Amino acid sequence: MSASSIADHLKCPRTQPARLPNPDFQPPYPSFSVRFPENVSQLVMAIIGAQHKSASDAASLTSRSTLSAFLTSATSTTPPSFFEWASMNDNKGFYNISALAYWPSKLAYESWADESGFKAWWQALRPDSPNGWFLEVFFPTTDRFETLFNTDTAREGSAHMGQCMSEAIKEHGYWGSMRDRIPLAQTDGLDGIKASPEEYKAPAVDATPTVRVTIPGRNNLAVIRSGQDWLDTTPGERSLYLETMHPVLIKGMDFLRDHGEEVGCYSCRFMEIVDAKTAKPDGIDRTFGLAYFDELASLERWCREHPTHLAIFGGFFQYAKKLGNNVTLRVFHEVMVVRPEQQFFEYVGCHAGTGMMVTRC
Repeated sequence: MSASSIADHLKCPRTQPARLPNPDFQPPYPSFSVRFPENVSQLVMAIIGAQHKSASDAASLTSRSTLSAFLTSATSTTPPSFFEWASMNDNKGFYNISALAYWPSKLAYESWADESGFKAWWQALRPDSPNGWFLEVFFPTTDRFETLFNTDTAREGSAHMGQCMSEAIKEHGYWGSMRDRIPLAQTDGLDGIKASPEEYKAPAVDATPTVRVTIPGRNNLAVIRSGQDWLDTTPGERSLYLETMHPVLIKGMDFLRDHGEEVGCYSCRFMEIVDAKTAKPDGIDRTFGLAYFDELASLERWCREHPTHLAIFGGFFQYAKKLGNNVTLRVFHEVMVVRPEQQFFEYVGCHAGTGMMVTRC
């Protein structure tokens, strides 16, 4: 008998129907969720980044060292519980380097921002600096957050703050399982506001990278970070992944990045985890997609219906079948549905296609 993804202290009588195919459903393979301490009621995930015209831009080294100094500041009593670096080249040709950092509470994050000097530095940034800067922060309560791992030994993202992993869970392997893993979805439909076509057109003030832009939060914005780790795969599985699954995954992420307005996706970044010193992905073999949808239903619909995700989903089953279900590829995701006050988006000197600036020009 499988365990529930929802921790006991977050369970309550359902008023929203579960999406389980039937009460006796058993998942086709084991998966696990993070268990956070009961006294942790809110988490923080921050994307703190710099945007450069190219990876060879000399300023990129300076921007990374600047952010690293804040994240490792000895003057802060509440440094991030975990952070790592990731990079990408966006569809405008710009190189983006980001720290993804996690804290166990909003208070801890705000204390770090004050004590490290980051808050004062950020507020003093000028839009005419040599490169752009972006800050995207989420403050989900644990009842608005869920995780899924295909192994109970991996540690990714928020799992570094977890107490332990769950036993194998029952809420996975069927359409709607993501919603069933979110505690608040037991009693709340988590409806957002569907994005209109006009929202994907940047205001005129955003047309050039010379301003500071703050984007207001959206009600019940759905955020997903979904990662892949093939570092410890066998040579045969590594070749199979890189030849079959990885190209399909990139195609799906590119669709969300370039045509997200068709499915309610404001922003999608497909990023490589990079070395903290060199900012290169050599020998790390880890990637993730980070996407923002107007509501959970839109994310579910893309997963369930769109050819780009069906290719990923179906491809994984074929991948596992070829390996006799002896898969050593590690995959995970973390999903949150956040209220407007649980989001912060600000961009200084970035081009108009960055993050929640939601242009598709």
